[in-house]
Amino acid sequence: MFQDTLALMPLWAFAGAIGVTLFAGFVKGATGFAMPLIMISGLSLFIDPLIAVAGIILPIVMSNAVQAFRFGPSEAGGVVREYWRYILIVCVTILIVAQFIMVVPTHVFYLILGVPVVILSLIQLFGVRFHIPESRRRLAEWGVGLVAGGLGGLTGTWGPPTVLYLIALETPKAKQLLVQGVVYGVGSISLLAGHVQSGVLNLTTLPFSAALLIPAYLGMLLGFRMSDRLNPEMFRKVTLIVLVVAGANLVRRGLMG
Repeated sequence: MFQDTLALMPLWAFAGAIGVTLFAGFVKGATGFAMPLIMISGLSLFIDPLIAVAGIILPIVMSNAVQAFRFGPSEAGGVVREYWRYILIVCVTILIVAQFIMVVPTHVFYLILGVPVVILSLIQLFGVRFHIPESRRRLAEWGVGLVAGGLGGLTGTWGPPTVLYLIALETPKAKQLLVQGVVYGVGSISLLAGHVQSGVLNLTTLPFSAALLIPAYLGMLLGFRMSDRLNPEMFRKVTLIVLVVAGANLVRRGLMG
């Protein structure tokens, strides 16, 4: 596995990928968010973006499985019954959009990665809130679901649009965590299937993604242990600021072409 990974990148880049993934796992364990955003924005700074997308797939599946399994089957079933349209739209869109990733030019891909990271991080950083009335919920499911699934298929992250959607519906905090766990868990299966089909995750890139499972899991364990000692709001804001800077650098690389 190690030799296969070093065929894709130099040793220093692999070490950097482990560091980024460890930090992303820590943030996921401590705050429950931002793992895909941190990984894709961080890895794309020094690794080919397609390899970066392949690398994040198995850690995303693992972390979302851990989050989803924290809830019982009856609770998860209730979420599926209530949010089945949104879940279906996100998953189908991930599967479809993932098939186009191989034909996107590199400089355009940097923009696709960077622009959403900057915008979504700024929205969360400044606490921008939207409101969706019950009469518009069906329309919002389609609109936000398509956006979230499109981002998921290309960048591996559909969490921020989902969080903003749940907040706009004024979903109680405890229920938000439950819904996110189900949406992320089911969506990660679509991501895996989509990129096996697209060719991004293949026999060459699979060992790299598998190697990142270890630092991702260790980071999550450390984050779980440290969550009670951290100021979660301050840590969240610092993380979002880092994401804005990383995303802006990706935008710069895309514009410089």
